[in-house]
Amino acid sequence: MLFHVPTTSLFEMDEVSGAVLDHFKSTETVTPATLCGAFDHRFTPQDVAETVEDFVRMDVVRDAKRMTEMPTPIKVKDFPLSTIVLNVNTGCNLSCTYCYKEDLAKPSAGRKMAFETAVKSFELLLKQAADRKRINLVFFGGEPLSNMPLIRQMVDYAEQRGRETRKAIDFSLTTNGTLLNERLVDYLDEHRFGLTVSMDGPKALHDKNRVTVSGRGSYDVVASKTRMLLSRYRSRPVGARVTLTRGVTDVVAIHQHLRSEIGFFEVGFSPATSGDISAFNLTSDELQQVFQDMKVLGERYVEAALEDRNIGFSNMHQLMTDLAEGTKKVVPCGAGIGMLAVDGDGDLHLCHRFTGSKMPTFGNVDDGIDRRALGNFVERAQDKASRACSTCRIRNICAGGCYHESYARFEDPHSPVYHYCDLMRDWVDFGISAYGRIIRHNPSYLKRHVEPRRVSQ
Repeated sequence: MLFHVPTTSLFEMDEVSGAVLDHFKSTETVTPATLCGAFDHRFTPQDVAETVEDFVRMDVVRDAKRMTEMPTPIKVKDFPLSTIVLNVNTGCNLSCTYCYKEDLAKPSAGRKMAFETAVKSFELLLKQAADRKRINLVFFGGEPLSNMPLIRQMVDYAEQRGRETRKAIDFSLTTNGTLLNERLVDYLDEHRFGLTVSMDGPKALHDKNRVTVSGRGSYDVVASKTRMLLSRYRSRPVGARVTLTRGVTDVVAIHQHLRSEIGFFEVGFSPATSGDISAFNLTSDELQQVFQDMKVLGERYVEAALEDRNIGFSNMHQLMTDLAEGTKKVVPCGAGIGMLAVDGDGDLHLCHRFTGSKMPTFGNVDDGIDRRALGNFVERAQDKASRACSTCRIRNICAGGCYHESYARFEDPHSPVYHYCDLMRDWVDFGISAYGRIIRHNPSYLKRHVEPRRVSQ
């Protein structure tokens, strides 16, 4: 397989193209004369010439004197949002030790978003998404379920406005699970919420960091209520989000517990490497072990895929999707382009991770998006000429990494996540190999198991 960096595409190599590429890799200077005698007359001159022409056209090979040309940043004037994230309450009934939220507060001190602010946020989304048929309203916190009156009001309002504007409205919510009850689950099911539960694995690992305000572990409550949720929730698959921190790194065991014993449809892992409290960040050795374990779990994912089984490993799902679709990113994610987050004051942030931070905001729901400031930010994010990204083979998949992680670690949202670039390259290389095996031996797996997940999001 040839991984084509400029387009994030994969091509199956035939004997001629493989031999020609190997010749270019092993020879300092290639000329028509050296090519003529390089293959012991195994291929016709026409086949070799056509292959070289294809490689030149695709920029797989080039004149050694011609440097890589980085694309000119696209001027950003429009922001066709598909998602708005409402920070409905800064209060949370848990006190997770690694939490990145800078505006987090105890339940009694939490600041709840006003209905008027939420309505203005949604109207901003409708305005910016004028050409979209489907939009997403996300409720975040703190613990969003601690402000259910606002969520219910906004669901009613959004569904009515959706009918008036002929737009499909999706609702999403990430919860710690502690406030769930049967009546609430049935309500969320009725309105087809996309649900994610934050849970860090078996009791000993979960209770290490996910504790109540009084310092007690939350596993028993979360596990019980999550099992109830999964037993009655029918509208959409429910996933688990795991935060890997120092001492909480056993990817395989965590996945086994959450998928097979708790019953989540899929499990995704987020390594913590840039939190404000360095004691919870993964060490270099731990981070390497995490990626190694992810490849172990990834092998199990491939073995299952070849048998047309889905083991619900969302990190691999995402990587398979990127490779299948030939995803070509010029920026790390949709933050600032397809998505904005709103805090209690109505200020606009790149995403929910930045609410409460010292990062400059990009307008307000009263005045609209600060187009100049946000446009400049996105344009700068595209400019990688001065960064190592310019020569990185996964630059169009990673695109520099998470803005907030870079901001937390380097105080610069545009700084690439250099501290694990090598590990990310190795992870993508593993993914390419995995994709090649799946597409060769069970190509229908992607259509049956990965594409539906993409649609459901």
